[in-house]
Amino acid sequence: MQYSLTLPATASEQSAPLAADPAPGIGPFGGLLGGPIIPALLKLAAPTVVVLVMQTLVSISETYFVSYLGTDALAGVALVFPVLMLMTMMSNGALGGGAASAIARALGGGRRQDADALVLHAVVLAILFGLAFTIGVLGGGAALYQALGGSGDATQAALQYSGFVFGGAVLIWVANLLAATLRGAGDVKTPALVIFAGALIVVPLSPALIFGIGPIPRLGIAGAGVAVVFYYVLATAVFVGYLRSGRSPVRLAWRRLEWRLFKDILGVGGISAIGTLQINLTVAIVTALVGAFGVDALAGYGMASRLDYVLIPLLFALGTATVTMVGANVGAGQTERARRIAWTAALLAGAVTETIGILVALFPQVWIGIFSTDPMVMATGSSYLRMVGPFYGFVGLGMLLYFAGQGAKHVTWPVLAGTARLAIAAVGGWLAIRIYHADLPSLFAVVAASSVVFGSLTALAMQLQRWGRGEEQFTSPVNDHRRH
Repeated sequence: MQYSLTLPATASEQSAPLAADPAPGIGPFGGLLGGPIIPALLKLAAPTVVVLVMQTLVSISETYFVSYLGTDALAGVALVFPVLMLMTMMSNGALGGGAASAIARALGGGRRQDADALVLHAVVLAILFGLAFTIGVLGGGAALYQALGGSGDATQAALQYSGFVFGGAVLIWVANLLAATLRGAGDVKTPALVIFAGALIVVPLSPALIFGIGPIPRLGIAGAGVAVVFYYVLATAVFVGYLRSGRSPVRLAWRRLEWRLFKDILGVGGISAIGTLQINLTVAIVTALVGAFGVDALAGYGMASRLDYVLIPLLFALGTATVTMVGANVGAGQTERARRIAWTAALLAGAVTETIGILVALFPQVWIGIFSTDPMVMATGSSYLRMVGPFYGFVGLGMLLYFAGQGAKHVTWPVLAGTARLAIAAVGGWLAIRIYHADLPSLFAVVAASSVVFGSLTALAMQLQRWGRGEEQFTSPVNDHRRH
């Protein structure tokens, strides 16, 4: 379908159903409004899973190359990683989830003009949040990394790496939110292809910039940051070009900015951002507590806990599929099917993450050995995986119910469950280390307990909560067809 720039439509025109599907199985969501759930979930998630596995391998390879620069460089990356993942998760999962949910509900309810307008609103939010991260990290990075337990050369390495990465924060935010708008419209292949192409670029570029090859100067740890920014420059250009074309299911074009559309994104994304902040604050606090045991312990914990973040892309792939399916069905008034989708996705994610957790608990040296053979690094990392790994299933269950809540515009309880997780890890960890002078395995046991609480509370809330009350109701031509 071709679009052109027009004068802003009136509020009544924007909210009215437009050219909607005559029956389930036709239109932007294919068979998402009916039929088997698991095949539809996997069809949406599969492209994202494949490329995010590739992206994860890129992250692992980058850490591998940085490890040749020494333990201080490795510890520097570990200090930056929680902050970088906070930004990535907020842009992809929180605000990105809000944008995807809003577009899925708009298209599910037949409001195509709103869906197009939401793309521009997502870009505006991306610019604002990106600037906030740039100012915050570049201005307070030294104090932040010292608070996380860094010192000396490790802090300097962190500052060099983050200076480039967060200098390009706006690009990261824009690219991630544009990708989210496409996923919300059911187009998972285009974001997947862009990520896959980025992996092919960054894998050879990162070591070339770190160590220097031919005319390329040796940049050290800063080279890893330059490679990341280079990728997002290209990704942003590709997404903008595609969303301006007639091939995209939604279009980036100038529209009148409206608070109701910002509110539709922030109503989910704003609360979700709090949940994302809680997850990363939990990691940051534990990182600071581990830092008291020295640089080697910090590096060991950083490499082990990176597996926690490696699981997130897998959960994200299934989670974004869940946001789209739940959002489309809620928008079409099919709340019972939306709930079945939520539970199916959550149980599937719980099974996959629990399997991975048990394997790394049994063979922790396989993962830690990728990055270091130092005895202290290996001991700390193995201790963490043995203690926390067996409870990964609770994290997978809770995270997918959180994504489902995004799609249904019900994220308050998952965020409250994250609050409980933060409180247990922060307060319990602080008491264990600072007051009772416990060892690292005791701290990791507290982290494991917080994961159990997060998954259990989220599942309980999902079981007790009813969807559909207080939701904005739009006439769905799909439902009109069924009624007649």
